[in-house]
Amino acid sequence: MGSSYVVYIDESGDEGFDFEKGSTQWFVLSAIVIEKSLDLKVVKLVDEVRALLQRKDKEPLHFRKLKHEHRLPLVDAIARSNLKAITILVHKPSITNIENFQQKYRLYFYATRLLLERVSWYCRERQPHVKGDGGAQIVFSNRSSMNYESLRTYFKKLQEQPFDIQIDWDVIKTARIHAYPSEKRMGLQLADAIASGFFYGVNVTRYGFTEHRYVEMLKPVIYSHKGRFEGYGVKLFPTEAHEFVKQSSHVQWLSGLYGVS
Repeated sequence: MGSSYVVYIDESGDEGFDFEKGSTQWFVLSAIVIEKSLDLKVVKLVDEVRALLQRKDKEPLHFRKLKHEHRLPLVDAIARSNLKAITILVHKPSITNIENFQQKYRLYFYATRLLLERVSWYCRERQPHVKGDGGAQIVFSNRSSMNYESLRTYFKKLQEQPFDIQIDWDVIKTARIHAYPSEKRMGLQLADAIASGFFYGVNVTRYGFTEHRYVEMLKPVIYSHKGRFEGYGVKLFPTEAHEFVKQSSHVQWLSGLYGVS
């Protein structure tokens, strides 16, 4: 039997800690999960939005390059589609053990672990109602400088650990981890919109504002478990980031919209 799900993953922000030289305060990693049987139909919404915006055929919709008025139809289409989205929000200034994450890709790998834990939970919950073997095909937006075999090796090592790993390995299979340019897989453009939408919601502009309208619109497709979003469809890292959310007026929407406390 083939896989039951297709998972598209993209990020926004960077992993650096040199904030005085422009490193972003937040690193955001998002996934969208689609039943494989519905994959083609769901990702076709990119074509529909592209036509609405009068863009050229096959022109990628990069969220950060779109005007605000053009982002809204894309977000609205995603919010009405048959998918679920999961996002990891990393507030880097709240990380106390920075030395553990300064090695290249270390933060990216760890955020991916947190993300795929939650992807596997959602897929496991849905499995009785979905065709296939319960596994997921994982599609990353290709980072030209990254060796994806190293990412597969990282997850193989996690699988060998006897404790503290909450990934359901019946869902996440390292052999099914792949990477493609975003223009080659339309689902990656949807994941980009989710990640960028959340990034705009937490990233304070030089004028002192955040824009959380996108993530407010996206709420219908954010994964929740028994009505709870925090820790499922929206996960903060590290734990200290919760204290930052309580104190910062710029990200108070996380409490109101998604119950982050």
